[in-house]
Amino acid sequence: MFDRRSFLSASAALAASPWARAVRLADPETDGTLVVLQLSGGNDGLSTVIPFADPAYQRARGTLRFGPQEVLRLDGRRGLHPALQGLRRIWDAGHLAIVEGCGYPEPVRSHFKALEIWHTASPRGRAAGDGWLGGTNRALQGESPRPEFLVHVGGNAPYSIHSATHPASSVQSPTAYRWFGETGGAQGLAQCEHEMGDEDQRHRGRDRALAQLRQVLADAEESSLRIRAAAARHPERVEYPRTAIGAQLHDAAAILCGGVGTRIVSTVMGGFDTHANQRNTHDRLMRDLDAALAAFYEDLSASEAGRKVTLVVFSEFGRRVQQNGSAGTDHGKAGPMLVLGHGVRGGFHGRTPDLASLDEGDVPFTTDFRSVYATLLEGSLGASSEAVLGQAWPRLGFLG
Repeated sequence: MFDRRSFLSASAALAASPWARAVRLADPETDGTLVVLQLSGGNDGLSTVIPFADPAYQRARGTLRFGPQEVLRLDGRRGLHPALQGLRRIWDAGHLAIVEGCGYPEPVRSHFKALEIWHTASPRGRAAGDGWLGGTNRALQGESPRPEFLVHVGGNAPYSIHSATHPASSVQSPTAYRWFGETGGAQGLAQCEHEMGDEDQRHRGRDRALAQLRQVLADAEESSLRIRAAAARHPERVEYPRTAIGAQLHDAAAILCGGVGTRIVSTVMGGFDTHANQRNTHDRLMRDLDAALAAFYEDLSASEAGRKVTLVVFSEFGRRVQQNGSAGTDHGKAGPMLVLGHGVRGGFHGRTPDLASLDEGDVPFTTDFRSVYATLLEGSLGASSEAVLGQAWPRLGFLG
C-alpha cells in the first residue's frame, strides 16, 4: 500500500526512467480514448428509452409502463426514463447518441452465451479467440504491449479484454491495483516454480515460460505504480455518487486523464436481471447510472484529454416486450446502446424497431452491434475495424 506522496514520488521516478521515455503515451491532442460500460443482466431498453406514444408499448407494459407526462421527452414518440436527468442534459448539448435496436442475427437469451457473443463480436463466442477489446489492444500496440494500455476497473473482468498475447490490467480502486490473472503476483510465481520442481525446471520450454511470467510480473508491478500515481494526482473537480459505478467511473476518469497512456477502459455495472418487481429495482439502477455518467461527463469536460473520451453503454440483451406475472420482464433480444462524449454527434441512430412486428415477442434487432463497434474503433481509436472484427461492418453517423 502507498500513500499519496509515495504515489507521486513513484510517478516522478518512473517518468525519468529509460522505460518510460521509450513508451509513446496517449496524446490528448490527437488520440481518442474509449470507455466500455457493460450493464450486466439484460437492461430493459423499453424502460430506458421509452416509446411512450406507441400503443403496443402501452398495452404490453401494464404496471411498468410510463405515461407521456412521466418521461423526459426526446421527440414526439420517445423519451428517457424520468431518472435520467443528467443524460437528458447531455442529449440537449448534442453529445448523447442513442443507437436503437442493437443486436445480431439468431439472438440467444442465455446470459453467458449472449455475453460471449458481445465480448468477442462473433457468434462463436470464446471459440473465436480473443475478446474484441483484447484484439483492439493487440492491433494498436503491435509487438511492444504495455499492460496499462487497456484497463478494466472493478471486479469480474469481462472476456472482452482477453488477449492471448497482450494482457490487460485490472484496477479495483485507486489504491488497490492487481494484475489481471489468478496467480497472485510474486506469491503466485513462487508457487508456480515450486510446483514445477527441479526436474521440470531443466526443460528449456518451461524455463522460457517462467522467464516470460517473470517479465509479465515485472511489467505489471511497474504499470501498477503508474496507474496508482495517476489516480492519486487526479484533481477532485466533481463529486461522484457514493455507489460502485460512481467509484468505477471516477477511477476511469483518473486513469484516462493521468497521462499513463491508457486508451481503453472497461467497467461493469450489475443488477439488471429484473424478472420480478422491476419498477423499484430498475428505477434505482437508472438513478445510479445517471448520477455516475453525469459526474463522469462533467469531470472529463474540464480537460483536453477528457474531451477526447467516448463512452459506450451496452447490455447483453433487452427484456421482453410483455410484462410478466411477477411485475417484471424476462430475457429478450434487442435493445438500445448509448454513446456519449464531446466528439459524439447526438441524436437517434440506427433504425427504430417496430413493436407491432415483434420477433417471438421480443424487440427485433434492426442494427447489428458490430456496426457500433466498427464506428468506435475507426472514429474513436483510429483502429482498423476490419482487422479487429474480422470483416467490414457499416459505420454509423455518431462519430466524425
